[in-house]
Amino acid sequence: MDSYSTAPPCAESPPHAEIRPGDCPISPDDDPFYRAPKGYEHAEPGTVLRSRDVEIGFLGLISQRVHATQLLYRTTNLHEEPEVAVTTVLVPSQRESNVAGPVLSYQCAIDAVASRCFPSFAMRRGARPIGGFVQAEYLLVTAALAEGWAVCVPDHEGCHGMWGAPVEPGYRILDGLRAAMRCERVNLSPSAPVGLWGYSGGGLASAWAAELCERYAPELNVVGAVLGSPVGDPGSVARRLNGSFFAGLAALMISALTQVFPGARNVVNEHATDQGKALLDELQTMTTAQAVWKFRNVDIGSYVDMTADELWDLPEVRHIFDETKLGKSRPKPPVLVIQAVHDEIISVDDVDALVAEYERLGAAVTYHRDRFCGHLLLHPLSAPMTLRWLRDRFTNRPVNEHRTRTVWPTMFNPSTYLGMVKLGVITAKVVLGLPIERQPLSTTDAR
Repeated sequence: MDSYSTAPPCAESPPHAEIRPGDCPISPDDDPFYRAPKGYEHAEPGTVLRSRDVEIGFLGLISQRVHATQLLYRTTNLHEEPEVAVTTVLVPSQRESNVAGPVLSYQCAIDAVASRCFPSFAMRRGARPIGGFVQAEYLLVTAALAEGWAVCVPDHEGCHGMWGAPVEPGYRILDGLRAAMRCERVNLSPSAPVGLWGYSGGGLASAWAAELCERYAPELNVVGAVLGSPVGDPGSVARRLNGSFFAGLAALMISALTQVFPGARNVVNEHATDQGKALLDELQTMTTAQAVWKFRNVDIGSYVDMTADELWDLPEVRHIFDETKLGKSRPKPPVLVIQAVHDEIISVDDVDALVAEYERLGAAVTYHRDRFCGHLLLHPLSAPMTLRWLRDRFTNRPVNEHRTRTVWPTMFNPSTYLGMVKLGVITAKVVLGLPIERQPLSTTDAR
């Protein structure tokens, strides 16, 4: 059925959109499941428009013994216009009888425009998203399932891959949670405590949700948000990465923002070379790794009729980066910010500034400022600490507010390695396609 007005609380997909186990999934660009049904714009944000069960496959190959349901739901974009998005809801095989158990929204670092990098596609058996990072992050999703929590993994960039767009990732995350809690098919409680977790681009998306939840979705019981290396100042990141090995990350964001802001498109039309315009179109189809490799050490200024510094200083560009900067409002839930001092992608100075702004606004902030790890290593090594912090929020333990510190490195914490052993066991089960039993990493981190 294609009309929201006649759909039950968690409508089944139309028969032509159902995927049988073992089938290769259809790209979101061609899959009718992702198409907005007629009249959807009249539904309330968070309304489930369509649903289906899907098979999860690690690396697209190894079938996972986890119940996964995908929801198409009504949400809102940056311009307050209706749109649709998809979230994948994973439920642990051994659920506690209490249906009000915790729900975690995990935001992957999609960091691409191409739809094959979306979690709803990349996590499925048969998908081959070579060059996307979602498959690696699935191991952390599994660690959350091992805690006994239900996990929502939203396509927080929407159906068009708007990487770096401000505000709207928060709408999609919160509406995805609304949809999951309204869906009888997954049997979650509307009163369940909710946590947010993401790293890098996922940390950016999680921060928008934390900033927006009090105003946009006050009925959700959001009790904590973990912001791992959040991209607090995208303009600063673009300047920092230009000419570096990771220049492709900035190029991907610019490609997406030209679809979000008319001013960005005007800058491209007026100042980009023909080669630059062609490359921006090509970026729309690249995975994250492909873009990073193709644009390694590239100066973005070589694709416009001015230097990169002059490009960043154009009034239209400054306006866009001001809009994409975090810190617009106080996060209602307590937040744990995790950042490496020697991060090669996200400057610690930018995250310091974001934390200072959150504290000025009166947010409850705990800041793990790691003095040893780099950007990529800190995410898995901080997982036991993150899960412990989230468990404390789910169980209403008091939080240490306004604690900003440069800490003893996670790598040198003995409890980190016990956590890594447990994560290794979980990884082995994922690789072997075995059921994930209750094996909390959160119990390995010292207070």
